[in-house]
Amino acid sequence: MTAPRSGSGLGAHPGPAPTPDVEEPAAPAGPTGTADSRPARRPRRGLRGLRGLGDLHAYLFIAPSLFGVLAFLLLPVLIVLVLSFFDWELLSEPTFVGLDNYRRMAGDGGVWRSLLVTVGYVLLCIPLQTVLAMVLALLLNQRLAGVRFYRALYVVPWMATPIVLGLTWKWIFDPRDGVVNNVLALFGVTGPAWLSDPTWALPAIALVNVWQYAGYNMLFFLAGLQGIPRELYDAAAVDGAAPVQRFFRVTLPLLNPTMFFVLVTNLIGAFQVFDTVFVMTDGGPSHRTEVINFKIYGTAFREFDFGYASALSMLLFVVILAVTLVQVRFFAKRTTYDLS
Repeated sequence: MTAPRSGSGLGAHPGPAPTPDVEEPAAPAGPTGTADSRPARRPRRGLRGLRGLGDLHAYLFIAPSLFGVLAFLLLPVLIVLVLSFFDWELLSEPTFVGLDNYRRMAGDGGVWRSLLVTVGYVLLCIPLQTVLAMVLALLLNQRLAGVRFYRALYVVPWMATPIVLGLTWKWIFDPRDGVVNNVLALFGVTGPAWLSDPTWALPAIALVNVWQYAGYNMLFFLAGLQGIPRELYDAAAVDGAAPVQRFFRVTLPLLNPTMFFVLVTNLIGAFQVFDTVFVMTDGGPSHRTEVINFKIYGTAFREFDFGYASALSMLLFVVILAVTLVQVRFFAKRTTYDLS
């Protein structure tokens, strides 16, 4: 025991209470300084339980999109695959014919001609469309007056309906009253019958689609350009790289992710072209614009041979899949996603 301490002028004040030789651990203080009387926490769930709950939440979030993919993409492909082994004229009962539709397709010269026309259209459309979109993105990435207005202006054609654009361009290419030939006549040039000429019909359709989608692809290249760190250009300039060298050594390699996305989506869309062909030429003249998608449409809804049309659809599916896999393999080791 210790002696009590003396007061500080107001009388004696007792000292601290006696303490035992061995102290017990005090209870944890609550929010008001008193001992916490809350019940002990329940033990946490195991990591497997938390992980399973997180997976459930993730599947719930992606369920709407997953339903769309299954119902409107995978299921139709499966149905078309099954129908390709049948002979079906829509109103009659389907008859199983095995591989007869595929044997017929292998010997059908019109199918392979349509496939060549489609490849020709892709070769006319995709390179010009991609280069034009890249040039527009480089120009509109500068600090210019009214640059936002021009960015929006070039996207307007993509927002229009392909049927309306096809009708409009059909009038523009009209050999007598069309704008194109009237402008050429001012310079003493006689324009051809664009959509009736076997030589010019397919390039005219490709030009329409380039005009419609170049501005849309420009947005992706513009986003890719704005994601490249400025320090890389400054370092290249310090090393003495000219603007052309900076484009091919810095800009183009770092745009590989954007280029990959643009080429994959554009090639898939180009192989499935139909609207402008249907409106502007109806597959003519002399089948020069009869792309494979238009051939499928004619076989199904004009000849009512849905089994054979399904086999043609599977051919188009395999071609698109093969082209996409080639692009994936090409860009796999040439693409950098992390610029940090």
